[in-house]
Amino acid sequence: MTASSDPGAGFAQDVEAMTLARAQRGDMQAFAALYQRFGRPCFNLGLRMLGQRQHAEDLVQEVFLKMMDTIRSYRGDAPFGAWLKRLTVNACIDQLRRQRGGEDNAEAQLAQMAGDSAEAAHLVDAWSLLGRLSPRSRAVLVLHEFEGYTHSELAELFGQSESYSKSILARALGRLNALVTARPLEQVSLCSPKS
Repeated sequence: MTASSDPGAGFAQDVEAMTLARAQRGDMQAFAALYQRFGRPCFNLGLRMLGQRQHAEDLVQEVFLKMMDTIRSYRGDAPFGAWLKRLTVNACIDQLRRQRGGEDNAEAQLAQMAGDSAEAAHLVDAWSLLGRLSPRSRAVLVLHEFEGYTHSELAELFGQSESYSKSILARALGRLNALVTARPLEQVSLCSPKS
């Protein structure tokens, strides 16, 4: 396999077979090469799912430490990026489970964000809209709408039924719709999350 030099390729980048073989033998330079290639996509996915830069940074460390421990089990049945993306998603879900009480604080966080500046009350961007969802709702929405996970896959990831993820997604989309329609369109700036 040849390596892709496109940093915007995210988890879809090819990795040289030699780099993977060296990483599976514990070669730290190979791990560094994998980190350089996949650290940003891992961070971006973590930021979209978890909503906080610090949590996403911690997630990257957690995922790459886990990858170092488990890379020997990677058999090549799927592209390496897909395997690493799955580790990242699972780590996000684990972190959301540990923060379960954080869902109750979503409204308090929203009030604090709006109170931080007068402009914040008038401008809405995509990132702040996602930030207004509970962590679990945001994760389901990001995984389904942006990452292409099916409801069946979400049910397996969250240990719930398919109707659970469908319900969470419908409520999240309804909440986003209500937030957007509550403001005049000229005040809504739909930009992507800042990394």
